[in-house]
Amino acid sequence: MSLSLVAFASCSDDDKDSPFSENGENGSNSGSCGENVTYSFVESTGTLTISGTGDMNDYTSQAHAPWYYLSIKKVVINNGVTSIGNFAFDECTGLTSVTIPNSVTSIGSFAFYGCKELTRVTIPNSVTSIGDYAFSRCTGLTSVTIGNGVTSIGSDAFQYCTGLTSVTIPNSVTSIVSEAFEGCTGLTSVTIPNSVTSIGDRAFYECTGLTSVTIPNSVTSIGDFAFSGCERLMSVTIPNSVTSIGDGAFSRCTGLTSVTIPNSVTSIGDWAFYECTGLTSVTIGNGVTSIGSGAFSRCTGLTSMTVEATNPPYYSSTNNIVSNYSIPLYVPAGSVDAYKAATEWKKFTNIRAR
Repeated sequence: MSLSLVAFASCSDDDKDSPFSENGENGSNSGSCGENVTYSFVESTGTLTISGTGDMNDYTSQAHAPWYYLSIKKVVINNGVTSIGNFAFDECTGLTSVTIPNSVTSIGSFAFYGCKELTRVTIPNSVTSIGDYAFSRCTGLTSVTIGNGVTSIGSDAFQYCTGLTSVTIPNSVTSIVSEAFEGCTGLTSVTIPNSVTSIGDRAFYECTGLTSVTIPNSVTSIGDFAFSGCERLMSVTIPNSVTSIGDGAFSRCTGLTSVTIPNSVTSIGDWAFYECTGLTSVTIGNGVTSIGSGAFSRCTGLTSMTVEATNPPYYSSTNNIVSNYSIPLYVPAGSVDAYKAATEWKKFTNIRAR
C-alpha cells in the first residue's frame, strides 16, 4: 500500500503537525474500511471515495479512520455502501461536501462531528437513523435536508450547528431527543410534524435566533429546558395533547409576551417559565393539578394570571410562584375562597372571580 505525500496533513487543523493518528497509523491513499468496502483518495482534488457493498467500519476517538490525517475536501460514497460508520469523518475540518447515496440506511455517531466547513447536507430517504452527535459542531452547515425515512435523530445530532437557519423534520420522526438542536443560534424557524410525540430535554436549548415554533397536537410532553434561553421566541402555542411541561422548559424566553397552558396539561415543572421577563399574561388550564417551584418567578412584566382549575393546584416550595403577588389572580367564581385559603395562593392580594 503506497503512502500519500499528504499523509502528514490532518483532517483536523489542530493536529496537522502530527504525522500519526492516535492508533499509530499514517493516513494512506487507499485501503479497506469494511468487510466489502474500500476507500481511495485523490490528493490533487482532495476527494475521498468510499466504494463497495455493505457497512463501513465503526471507528472511535482513539482509533480513527485510516484517512483521518488526509486533507479531505470532498467525500463521495458510492451506491452499495449501507452505513456511515461511527467517527467516520469526525474533525475533517476541510470537508466542504459529501454525497450520500440511497443505499445508506444509517449515519453513525460522531460521523461528521466538527466538520466546520461542511455547508449543505442531503440525507436520502433510505436513511432511517442519524446517530448521536452525527453533525454536532458543523458550524458552517446552513442547510440540511432530512429524508422522510428517518425515524430516529440521535441526541446532540445537530448540536451547536450555529449556521443552520431552518430545518424541516420529516413526518417519519416520532421523537426529537435530548439536545438534538441545542445551541443552533442561527435557527429561526422549526417545523415539527404531526408524527412527533415528545420533545426531549434541551432539544432546542439556547436557540437564540428562534422566533417561532409550531408544536403539533401529537406532542404529549415537552422536556426539561426544551426551549430554555430561546430569547427571541415571541409566541408559542401549546396544543391540547400536551400533558406535561418539563422543568425550565421555557425559562429565559424573554421575548414571550403571553402563554396559554391547555386543559390537557396536568403538571408544570420547576422554573418552567422562569425569567420570561416579557411575559405579561398567563392562562393556566383547568387540568393542572401541580405547579413546580418558581414556575413563573422573575417574570417581572407579568400583569395578570388566570387559573381555571376549580381546586387550587398543588404547590409546595419556598420559592415564589410569581415575583409580584399584587397582580390580579383570576379564578373560577366558586373557588375564590379556596384560593384565598390555600397556602401559596393566599399570598395573592388581589384574587378575583373570572
